[in-house]
Amino acid sequence: MPATELAPASAANPYDRLKALGFTLPPPPAPIANFVTHVQEGTLLYLSGQGPTEPDGRLYSGKVGADVSTEQAYEHARLVGLNLIAVMHEALGDLCRVRRVVKLFGMVNATSDFTDHPAVINGCSDLFNQVFGDRGVHARSAVGFSSLPNQITVEIEAIVSIN
Repeated sequence: MPATELAPASAANPYDRLKALGFTLPPPPAPIANFVTHVQEGTLLYLSGQGPTEPDGRLYSGKVGADVSTEQAYEHARLVGLNLIAVMHEALGDLCRVRRVVKLFGMVNATSDFTDHPAVINGCSDLFNQVFGDRGVHARSAVGFSSLPNQITVEIEAIVSIN
């Protein structure tokens, strides 16, 4: 399935769509400092920034545009999206409670001349669209930074409307 397509209508819910895409939800990564992974305020769920962390704790690091390609960073952003979904599941108990992904803020650890930040953050956006269908279509920012914590390649935070 091309990255920009929504999950098939036959995949009835986010869990079915994740399975159809070949994903298993990992445990949510633990915070790396003095913060929590999420805060619910009314019908909004605010998700703290997550990085490209594998379930075994391995982080992807490096400078996009130098030692990390746009394609590799896209995959890192996709992993960040999976981690954000894991946090949503932990916070809500059921991904079917996601009414709408409202906004993503994507940060790319990039060289000063790198200009393809949106293509990197598409890794997360495409996954959200595939997993949540129309409810995953969101507003977004994709910006570059000279560094991120632990020199990770990508960090993304989200705001989600819930039932």
